[in-house]
Amino acid sequence: MKLETERLQLKEINESYVEDILKIRGNEIINQFVQRNSPKNNYDALQFILTIKERTRNHETFYWGISLKDQTNLIGTICLWKFSDDRKQAEVGYELLPDYHRKGIMSEALTAVVNYGFNTLNLQEIVAMTNKFNENSKGILLKHQFVLEEERKDEGFPDNLVFSLKKIIVT
Repeated sequence: MKLETERLQLKEINESYVEDILKIRGNEIINQFVQRNSPKNNYDALQFILTIKERTRNHETFYWGISLKDQTNLIGTICLWKFSDDRKQAEVGYELLPDYHRKGIMSEALTAVVNYGFNTLNLQEIVAMTNKFNENSKGILLKHQFVLEEERKDEGFPDNLVFSLKKIIVT
């Protein structure tokens, strides 16, 4: 389930990436916009990886680590998850280490994952939830033609905005 772009490899996350996952999911800048239990140590990061592997095996999620093609370490993650019962809708989630922000990396990864979602998984809609203060995230979603759905709410996360992208069906 590896995806490649011009500069990136999107690859399966396994136990060899414990330190990278700890660095990404424990990053204070990333976490200022995300409500989650961040890993505090390698054990926590390993537990997260094992959970992701299980959810991937059960087709509950499609989860990729992002790395530059000339590097092995992960600089971010991107996933499709929270599939609707009919498997026509999923949520995209992503995170990227701050040193790699504003370089087009997440844009490249998002393009690959959206294409995978629509063309391989046959999704009809991809939604994204992002904090209303996360300007970078809002910008990338708008750049990729996601539409702000002002009437939709992210249950339990009042500071989040809901964006959606519907598959364009050409007849």
